[in-house]
Amino acid sequence: MKAIVESGVAEIAALVDIDPVRAEEARASAPGAVLFESYGEMLEADLDGVVIATPSAGHADQSIVALERGLPVFCQKPLGRNAVEAAAVVRAAEHRNRLLGVDLSYRFLKASKAVRDLVRSGEIGRVYAADLIFHNAYGPDQPWYYDPVRSGGGCVMDLGVHLVDFLFWCLDRPGVRSVNARLFSGGRRLRIPSQRVEDYADVRIDLEDEVCARVACSWNLHAGRDAFCQVIFYGTNGSALLRNVAGSFYDFRAEHWLGTETTTLVEPPDPWGGRAVLAWANRIARNGGAFDPVAWEFVDTAETLDAIYRSGSSDIGATYASVSPTVTR
Repeated sequence: MKAIVESGVAEIAALVDIDPVRAEEARASAPGAVLFESYGEMLEADLDGVVIATPSAGHADQSIVALERGLPVFCQKPLGRNAVEAAAVVRAAEHRNRLLGVDLSYRFLKASKAVRDLVRSGEIGRVYAADLIFHNAYGPDQPWYYDPVRSGGGCVMDLGVHLVDFLFWCLDRPGVRSVNARLFSGGRRLRIPSQRVEDYADVRIDLEDEVCARVACSWNLHAGRDAFCQVIFYGTNGSALLRNVAGSFYDFRAEHWLGTETTTLVEPPDPWGGRAVLAWANRIARNGGAFDPVAWEFVDTAETLDAIYRSGSSDIGATYASVSPTVTR
């Protein structure tokens, strides 16, 4: 919201929050906004788009209601707690020809774009492996994150969604051949469904063209810093690296590795925090916010997260092969 206010691309016209204290805090950043008592009431106002930042359980239904009223939607990740929910939202956006955005914010770093360009250009050769890691020394500060019904899952749903999306975004949406996952809670294997959510995940994803990827994420890890975030794509002619700097959640570096040599491509600072929502708002300002088929990528990611949870709930050694589409497109 702060990014939109400061950009001038749009005006914050209306707000709603079930917590009155948070509602007033939000209005302090947008004093001209009307504070509504209910979501439905707010949608009756004269709006050009809706930003949804609620617990995950509400994302799909709240997005669909707004889209069916003809309003473009920008939703916090995950778009849905599973692929069925995510696909329902995308279908609603497609049916009403409305723009749908999801806050997959790591796509919008300069360092991320540099890594993607290096991978897509073929400069590092054929990519055959990738390591993607996002470990936090902290867990979320809201209780609903730890309720599997309201959240849909733990660190995989919160952090793993960024890693899987980034993997697919850089590699141009490769098909997934198999997924093998281990999920933990409090240092012990977790079986899903459970009354607890995972706080550590280790996942092996085998992609088409014999590409193997390892995805690891966690909350409350003894990481020696606030966060450890790193993505490496290994190619036949070099490697591409994205890494956070000094444990920061916001500062990232991109590097090109060739043998023993390192070339730095991007260094911080890079104020990227609001770029995802601004990209969405700018598109509405330009063309009214027509549907973009790229939204189906959110469903690809959701299907892979579903496979991670299915594999993680099975006996040791279980692998979910041929992760084919599970929803109608």
